[in-house]
Amino acid sequence: MANQSSEEVYVLGGYQTDFARNWSKENKHFSALMREAVKGGMEETGIDPEEIESAHVGNFAAELYCMQGHLGAFFTEVDPAFSGLPTGRHEAACASGSIALLAASAEIEAGRYDLQCVVGIEQMKTVPASEGGAFLGTAAWYADEADGIEFPFPKLFGKLGDEYDRRYGLKDEHLAEISRINYDNAKKNPNAQTRTWYMNYEHAMSRGDDNAEVGGRIRLADCSQVTDGAVSLFLASRSKAEEYAQRKGIDLADIPKLKGWGHNTARLRFADKIDESRDEQYVLPHVRSTITKAMERAGIADVSGIDAIETHDCFTTSEYMAIDHFGITDPGESWKAVEEGWIDIDGHIPINPSGGLIGAGHPVGATGCRQVLDAHKQVTGTAGDYQVEGANNVQTLNIGGSGTTSVSFVVGK
Repeated sequence: MANQSSEEVYVLGGYQTDFARNWSKENKHFSALMREAVKGGMEETGIDPEEIESAHVGNFAAELYCMQGHLGAFFTEVDPAFSGLPTGRHEAACASGSIALLAASAEIEAGRYDLQCVVGIEQMKTVPASEGGAFLGTAAWYADEADGIEFPFPKLFGKLGDEYDRRYGLKDEHLAEISRINYDNAKKNPNAQTRTWYMNYEHAMSRGDDNAEVGGRIRLADCSQVTDGAVSLFLASRSKAEEYAQRKGIDLADIPKLKGWGHNTARLRFADKIDESRDEQYVLPHVRSTITKAMERAGIADVSGIDAIETHDCFTTSEYMAIDHFGITDPGESWKAVEEGWIDIDGHIPINPSGGLIGAGHPVGATGCRQVLDAHKQVTGTAGDYQVEGANNVQTLNIGGSGTTSVSFVVGK
């Protein structure tokens, strides 16, 4: 494995739109969503448009949801100073935002640019739920796993729960508690989509029409949200971060860095992943490797060096998987962390203090960026009511498809 580049990549900050908004109902174009994220980020950080040298856009399926491609060009519409700026768009299903971050950070490490803007964006409330479910199915092998199947992804992640049940046993009570934690945390997050929703453990455990089955063992309370949202982040080289710190009157050491990263891509079909891991301890070994590579590059031995986690809970089963894949428990024993309260916001390894995808929302192309922005907030002590005390190193896990593309960052000072 290659070592982390000697060029450090600093995270200066960013901006998140309110994930509860419906931009179609507001009669606002896709470009307005990007404009708010970028301008909001510049205002939040005090960065001038002329300082930005390049931009990367993470997005999954604007061609489907919005009939719009060529998204990098939309960045130039945000401010006249961006005309002529080098930009590009990156896609890896639900990991699109993280792939954009990897590309931007690699260019900083290569010395090409000193300050870059990354925007993760998705506008999803443009179509009915069934049509949107089919669009999301293109993140799988559509012809084999999604064509003609209503809501294919809940069914695929239901199969992830089935595989855990087959290998180790799995109780609905533990999935319901994961749902409860994410909804409770979201109530503390002023940008969370579900911050005013009613949800508790009893509701998540119910089996009536108000918590209907969506796919196999997956019910409504187990699902992430359909969300419109955008997130901007500003990445800088050490020299630019030093200049920025001096301008702001802060110490360079107080600006978080991308201390480590991991990135793997597994086979596309879920059945092929499971077949490959049949004799493995970890159900999704490539996800496990992504996490451990990020720790290794950050110089962190194991999860004991991580203070909080922002993970990809597209469904409760994916968070259940993440618990043991991060090494919080031995393989197959994620239930211990749930029962003991370890992953609660006041536990010893809080997961998704933001509310995660279930509570905060899941605008597909924006999620990886949102996770890193929330990690930045935790490390800088600016997370407000969902602040984790003493959060010095925060790790993310962003997953595209059914565990296909996985990206992890360690953000810390």
